Amino acid sequence: MRLVSGVTLLCMLLAGCASRPVVVEDRNEPEPGSHADPEQTVSMEDYSVDMANPGMVHALLSAQLQEWEGTPYRLGGMSRKGVDCSGFVFLTFHDRLGVRLPRTTDQQARVGEKVAKDQLQTGDLVFFRTGRGVRHVGIYMNHGRFMHASTSRGVMVSSLDNVYWRSHYWTARRIETRF
Repeated sequence: MRLVSGVTLLCMLLAGCASRPVVVEDRNEPEPGSHADPEQTVSMEDYSVDMANPGMVHALLSAQLQEWEGTPYRLGGMSRKGVDCSGFVFLTFHDRLGVRLPRTTDQQARVGEKVAKDQLQTGDLVFFRTGRGVRHVGIYMNHGRFMHASTSRGVMVSSLDNVYWRSHYWTARRIETRF
């Protein structure tokens, strides 16, 4: 009984000492007619990566790609058994970069700062309009390439210069860290 009480006390002390994540507020207004929460935030975990260091960000994204490449697409999926595009972005930013993004593509398209296509940097989110009301998201790597969960081929790298992606490109967002 004393052992259980001691373990419980230790867990409570450790939980009380846990540091809280720093929160970066979304400075962008939701699109008219959307149901986005104006208080939507991006949370930067304590171990967040300096997004201004493209070499480090690229290495971490490459490690995630190596681990997840070929994982099949599954709508709503959040595991190696199947993942959708926004789930892959969510998991990559959380697991590799220490950033907790919103879960859906529409919500992810409202965080960070808008970036021109010719100004893309490693780690920027790239968005596509792939059908009526359908959006797709990926993470820019470098040299015109982005990683994403394709509905037909699963997690992979594609080129922004591909005729399909070029014709469906919508916008890009940069997730800035601000402490």
